[in-house]
Amino acid sequence: MSAIAQLQPVGSGVFHWNELPVKKDKQREGRKILEGTTAEFSYFEIHATTQEKDATPRPAHAQDSLEEVIIIKEGKLTCTIGDQTAELGPGSVLIIPPHEMQTFENTNDGHVTYYVLMFRSRQPMDMERSKNAGGALLINADTLTYTEKNERGTEKYFDRATAMCDRYEMHTTTLKKKGPSHAPHQHIETEIMLVISGEAEMTIDGKDYKGGPGDLFIAESGKMHGIANASDKPCKYFAFKWR
Repeated sequence: MSAIAQLQPVGSGVFHWNELPVKKDKQREGRKILEGTTAEFSYFEIHATTQEKDATPRPAHAQDSLEEVIIIKEGKLTCTIGDQTAELGPGSVLIIPPHEMQTFENTNDGHVTYYVLMFRSRQPMDMERSKNAGGALLINADTLTYTEKNERGTEKYFDRATAMCDRYEMHTTTLKKKGPSHAPHQHIETEIMLVISGEAEMTIDGKDYKGGPGDLFIAESGKMHGIANASDKPCKYFAFKWR
């Protein structure tokens, strides 16, 4: 608990996939992306895990006071959350409330990589709110509807309450031409953009950042920010925010 009390706020900026330190064993690789606090969370961590082919699944477990969001980067992962099981591929997403038992098994012919977001809200968690919003959620990216207007496409994942958040919203945006997604803006929520493909550039609080596949931008609560496609080739990214 003393270590958590000493955590520092996570600042705005970019985290580059190729610069992340890697811890390896025979079956897995781990990449720590960030750990700290946000305006909404007393604890916030993002890391990435790579399971090699035929890796032995970790024993089933549950988090007591942390909620998790999982984003599959590449490969296929068989996920069991409570009494739900699904094989999910790239772009698929899970919400795992506290107390839900979970296991992940690589069912791909090669390796599988996924991001793990773990967070504890500053306010008491609300399991009844989570239950009323649907509890655990397993989203197969292949089932989502893609809509496009003026060479800007969107896939909506969810917009709902969770155990730790009054509102958590996630979608992807595809920009088919160079230029901004929208005008710079600001809001009370912390927001993350995770680049899936192409090259993106983001301005946060007057500072410019660039990122490619696997890179992650974070804009702190209240900071003016805007994202754009940095090239003439399509760019796609996750956008998610919470309060």
